[in-house]
Amino acid sequence: MRILSLGAGAIGGYFGGRLVEGGADVTFLVRGARKQQLQSQGLRIESRFGNFSGPVQVTTREEIKAPFDVILLTCKAYDLPSALDSIDPAVGSESAVLPLLNGIAHMDVLNQRFGAKRILGGLAKIAATTDANGTIKHLNDWRYITFGEQDGSISARVLALKGAFDKTSVIAAAVPDIMQKMWEKMVHLATVAGMTCVMRASVGEVARTKEGSALLIEFLERNVEIAKREGHGPSQQFLDEYRDLFRNRESPYTASMLRDLEKGAPVEADHIIGFVLDKARRHGIDDSMHRFIFTHLQAYEQRRAAGRL
Repeated sequence: MRILSLGAGAIGGYFGGRLVEGGADVTFLVRGARKQQLQSQGLRIESRFGNFSGPVQVTTREEIKAPFDVILLTCKAYDLPSALDSIDPAVGSESAVLPLLNGIAHMDVLNQRFGAKRILGGLAKIAATTDANGTIKHLNDWRYITFGEQDGSISARVLALKGAFDKTSVIAAAVPDIMQKMWEKMVHLATVAGMTCVMRASVGEVARTKEGSALLIEFLERNVEIAKREGHGPSQQFLDEYRDLFRNRESPYTASMLRDLEKGAPVEADHIIGFVLDKARRHGIDDSMHRFIFTHLQAYEQRRAAGRL
């Protein structure tokens, strides 16, 4: 199985690097400076589950001469149009594109561009970042990747990909209900990203305030209702897990969106909070919290565009 990872950052670099460590044939599609960095010093991961440092295969769009079996798509949502152009030469008639983007809106875009039979559903549960030297820092014990066919079948290619991950420390699951899983991730992400960004604080720091846990859970419940109206209500286990998390006064958890915001980087406001705001309005659900958070993030983007950060 020939695997192409678009990018070698926190997500693509971590999962792609672990696959390399497990013996898989992985190539990283990267640009200029990152390509030179990988060629000179290799890929480096620091994690409580074992560090990895070693040479990796790299390529550019122009150098791709044949389709890959699996393409890991790990860009940010605002980079999706250019990312699709980048992977286009790697997508053949039998290729599987596995998107690990936040949210759900990208699925329609991918289906229209490449055809639904080439697109897997997927999600990652991991907290990682890349430091100034290009080293991928794994921040907690989350190292989960979940994927499956959109039609619910357990295909040979899904099983083969799971087999490749099973040779690593990554916990991989091939599931028949990936769209349900993606909606649960959407509820989790919209809640955590929205609240940690607007509060500029971790879950634990918010929970230690007088009204913090109540606000977190209230916003969670509104996002849960959106998922229910879309036909993908989260499980009781999911609800119990996140209610407990939002009462945890010691949790250091923040969303990657907050880390991007604190660095002055672009954020996925439209793709995450804007998406659930539109759904809330469509279903007649109280959207007051969504409107406030979305406007907050848009105001940040206005200041960033004006160079005032």
